[in-house]
Amino acid sequence: MPLLIVVLGLFLLFLLIAKFKLNAFIAFIIVSLAVGIAEGMDLDQVVKSIEHGIGNTLGFLVMILGLGAMLGKLVADSGAAQQITTKLVAKFGIKNIQWALVLTGFIVGIPLFYEVGFVILIPLIFTITASTGLPLLYVGLPMIASLSVTHGYLPPHPAPTAITAMFNADMGKTLLYGIIIAIPAITVAGPWFSRTIKNVNATPLKDFVNPTVLTEEEMPGINISIFTALLPIILIMFSTIADLFFPKDYAFMPFVNFLGNPVIAMLISVLVAIYTLGLARGKRMADIMGSMSSSISGITMVLLIIAGAGALKEVLIDSGVSLYIADSLKDSSVSPLLLAWFVATVIRVCVGSATVAGLTTAGIVMPLIGATGVSPELMVLAIGSGSLMLSHVNDGGFWLFKEYFNLSIKDTLKTWTVMETTVGVMGLIGVMILSLFV
Repeated sequence: MPLLIVVLGLFLLFLLIAKFKLNAFIAFIIVSLAVGIAEGMDLDQVVKSIEHGIGNTLGFLVMILGLGAMLGKLVADSGAAQQITTKLVAKFGIKNIQWALVLTGFIVGIPLFYEVGFVILIPLIFTITASTGLPLLYVGLPMIASLSVTHGYLPPHPAPTAITAMFNADMGKTLLYGIIIAIPAITVAGPWFSRTIKNVNATPLKDFVNPTVLTEEEMPGINISIFTALLPIILIMFSTIADLFFPKDYAFMPFVNFLGNPVIAMLISVLVAIYTLGLARGKRMADIMGSMSSSISGITMVLLIIAGAGALKEVLIDSGVSLYIADSLKDSSVSPLLLAWFVATVIRVCVGSATVAGLTTAGIVMPLIGATGVSPELMVLAIGSGSLMLSHVNDGGFWLFKEYFNLSIKDTLKTWTVMETTVGVMGLIGVMILSLFV
């Protein structure tokens, strides 16, 4: 019966979001209340669980996502993202242009939210296509695949960061494993897959044919652009690698771990970006702060959706459903990694949002980590991979890709949906292989 209530709750969530177009945060609160009451919790207890779930989830994430949005805004507005693209394309040449775009999408995709990175980089894709005469999808898909992978796999993006916190997983290890898995996933879903596409004529709408781009003088240098965009990853990975080679009682390790703390790493990166991408280029502090303030409005709803998912997770725990699920599955012969990936895939297909799919799955399968001893970092990546699967008409990313590339729904399914599914399957394969060694 407890499991049936969860299934019905997820079905209700699907109806509210997909059928009735209700705001996802409100839908999560309604479903949390419904599941808690149906599981026999007292009314006051349900409300307290929702409050605790929201508070515990946002306590860590507000700082990470807020600082991440500010960094992304500075990278975008300064022209650093454009500089990275143009210089890498020039360096790699036409023959290897796909790999230049893969690397660009990966570097730019780490500090930027998916939709922001897409909108910023898509004019550059159109410019490259126009200047080289190469097919639009051949040029565009590798970069889009990179953006998608960073969105689904890697902190500081919302779902991976939130799930990492929920599972008490190590942020540095999650990043390290995620990058290892991301390389083959992007390679197959981007350059390799784009070369197989036949009879799909993608032509950008006229509004996008002549995009406005910055001049060389208006952009920061390539070295400072890459360094600033990747600084959070550099600090976090440096701390993780140091932990592998030095004992924790070494005199400098507390300082190294302090710098590698995700919140501190993001704070340092934003402060560096304020100077390197702002003040050093003659911008006024008031203008920089205004730009950073505007960046926060873009993540408000993301934070609320994550908070709603945290509320549902807390209700599942406090009502005993999570333990029931864990007890039911702990003796199963199915790998918890495969199970987490499958649950995320099902929710993704039903609800559309990768973030919602990932966070909802985390609340359902979280007890399996303690019951089975599986790596929490790999569980984060398994859920992230599943949350990207089978994107279709209920996913905003589907329509973003369709409209900008001016494709029919059929052709969008043949390109975008297959690309996203390839990323999800390759992610699962990578996780299962890594689980043999971790």
